[in-house]
Amino acid sequence: MAAAFLALLPSAAQGQSALSYAPPVEARQAAPSNSQLASQAIEKRVDALLKQMTLEEKLGQLVQYSDTGDSAVAPLANAVQAPGKNPETHVKIDPMQLATSGRLGSMLNVGDTGRISAFQHAAVEKSRLHIPLLFGADILHGYRTIYPIPLGLAATFDPQLVSSVAHISAAEASTAGVRWFYSPMVDISRDPRWGRTQEGAGEDAYLGSAMARAYIRGYQGGDLSHPDSVAASVKHFAAYGAAEAGREYNTTDMSLSRLEQDYLPPYKAAVEEGAATMMSAFNALNGVPATANSFLMQDTLRRQWGFDGFVVSDFTAVMELRNHGIARDAATATQKALLAGVDVDMMSHYYDTELPALIRSGKVPISAVDEAVRRVLRVKFALGLFEHPYPDGKEVTAAVPEHRALVRKAAEESLVLLKNDVSILPLSNQPRKIALIGPLADNTQEMIAVWGGAGRNADVVTVKDALEQRAKQGGGELLYARGTEISGSSESGFDAALDAARQADVVVMALGESSEMSGEAGSRAHLDLPGNQQKLLESVAATGKPIVLLVFSGRPLVLDWAAQHVPAIVETWFPGVEAGSAIADLLYGDVAPSAKLPMSFPRAVGQEPLYYNQLPTGRPALHVDLSKRGSGDDRFVSRYLDVPNDALFPFGYGLSYTTFTYSGVSVSRASLPLREAEQDGARKLVVATATVKNTGSRAATEVVQCYVRNLGASLEQPVRSLQGFTRVTLAPGESKQVSFDLGFPELSFYDNSGKAVVEPTHYTVWIGGSSLASDQADFDIVP
Repeated sequence: MAAAFLALLPSAAQGQSALSYAPPVEARQAAPSNSQLASQAIEKRVDALLKQMTLEEKLGQLVQYSDTGDSAVAPLANAVQAPGKNPETHVKIDPMQLATSGRLGSMLNVGDTGRISAFQHAAVEKSRLHIPLLFGADILHGYRTIYPIPLGLAATFDPQLVSSVAHISAAEASTAGVRWFYSPMVDISRDPRWGRTQEGAGEDAYLGSAMARAYIRGYQGGDLSHPDSVAASVKHFAAYGAAEAGREYNTTDMSLSRLEQDYLPPYKAAVEEGAATMMSAFNALNGVPATANSFLMQDTLRRQWGFDGFVVSDFTAVMELRNHGIARDAATATQKALLAGVDVDMMSHYYDTELPALIRSGKVPISAVDEAVRRVLRVKFALGLFEHPYPDGKEVTAAVPEHRALVRKAAEESLVLLKNDVSILPLSNQPRKIALIGPLADNTQEMIAVWGGAGRNADVVTVKDALEQRAKQGGGELLYARGTEISGSSESGFDAALDAARQADVVVMALGESSEMSGEAGSRAHLDLPGNQQKLLESVAATGKPIVLLVFSGRPLVLDWAAQHVPAIVETWFPGVEAGSAIADLLYGDVAPSAKLPMSFPRAVGQEPLYYNQLPTGRPALHVDLSKRGSGDDRFVSRYLDVPNDALFPFGYGLSYTTFTYSGVSVSRASLPLREAEQDGARKLVVATATVKNTGSRAATEVVQCYVRNLGASLEQPVRSLQGFTRVTLAPGESKQVSFDLGFPELSFYDNSGKAVVEPTHYTVWIGGSSLASDQADFDIVP
């Protein structure tokens, strides 16, 4: 593995070519393969079809176009890029003609179902070999019945629920002919300045891995050929979420130990669950762009993990190898990408134009092309596209009534109660005046958010809709004022907002980001409430009326002022079509909040990247008094002079309408021998147990979390790491014993050769309701 890691270095540093091609058989024999893709029956059909294909037809399977109205951007073959010049040119491309002639393999984001049908009929009925097209789309949190963004779903800590909502999106999209999702995004993100934070599961590899598995189960089910299953494309491989400074498309750089331990686990979990495809990332990793990185795609993905599906580039990522500076022309970019393991070129249009000459010259062996085609055909056969190329049944064109209940439950479970002083929540059902203020209170589009499939604004229940209905039912009154725009500077709406607040018994404020402030190309250097929303919040707070702050965002925001001055805060993310209904259910106590934060919320943006499982330092800052401003012994520790080190709201944190206590944290054994712990398949070396009790007055669900620290290892280990969680529902006064099995996966760590190891060390285990859990037990691994 250490040798393989050299592939991350420039080829000159390795003393050998970075363009060598490994025989594909080695990849298939290295590890267990995906049973849905690698059946003997499928391989036999692939072999038979591959023998019939011309080179043009093979290359057609390796290119992907959008429906561009008969024109697209294509390369000038062998163009040399002059400084500051774009080497690409607009030329006439007819995707329909390519489909008809068998020179097109897949298409992306073809929004019109009629066009999907037309393209598929052309490919299946008119091309020589009748190979169906594969239609993909960015479906991240619902197709028609939109549910919470992935970061919000991660806050549920409920993988079964995530699988369920993922399945309904697959079932809906497949009725339109979309059988391939560019989802899930499993990139670990520890820096909320990065906009694509909202597309993933947050900062923790264990939670991220659980969510990755859940999405694959939901999308693909147990049989890819089932008409309501879709092929998943796990993205972005790899470490895209570690972009420097949280800036989109930026480079990443890290040790092999950190890569294996903190960033790769969710991708690996998705592969183990049977993911059909993978998408290469835009970023470079340790100097080698992911789209030309054979260490990632050949050594890790195929040889170690036994991945049998295909890899698609991200949008124009093959072409962008030229911008990265590792290819001076289209031919070199094509050669590097294909030999590194990118099977399908998304929108660069390099493979079909450059590969013929590269094959003739011997720079790309035909065996490499054949293997890439094999992987694509394997997925198409597994999906049953040859037998059923067209969608069955009636197309879903709006949110499905039967799916709304599940989506509403997902939204309810995603809402994180961050603060609830003097138990302002839940709101009383007695008649009262409620002021609803803010630019997100009656905003349908922002509830759907970016990558919201084919969701319709008309299907959204806003907070205003839901609270007005509650007011009518209970005899109360809702006073609504927009107050300001999301990014506005005008205060023309302030007076109306303040007037509503003064008349009300309680104020609900719906503030936060627009959904386009997160997602791709949504990096932010400042994480405060945008525009003049902070000023509006402070002005309303000055009225003295109690405030419930609803924060809509695709990332953790800086809420330090609100945490000091607002009695109740709920992080709502972007909840989907049932946003208002779910929020009203929580505000009025129909459901008790159970969500926990999948990312730490900073006190100031200068703390970023901020995450709970940090590595220790030689001078830890323990109980530092900031009022001393760094005087004496307190100065020379790892700390800031102007803000505490810790998060305002840490990972795993979230309140309920009841309280829970923990007791009796214990482990099943005080020590175990190293020879037993070193067994890679060992799943139950130590059992950690605790009793959780509902000490409040109402039934509620608690997310019980297990954290582990390893002391004395050859590499420093995090101060604690999540190694288990479970949801437990308890009646008032009820208690339950909860156990977590700790085996090799939970107790091992990756060394800098990329190997998972255990050593004779000391372990501390905490069980509690957040990453701040304090009840602990200890054990040792002994020589």
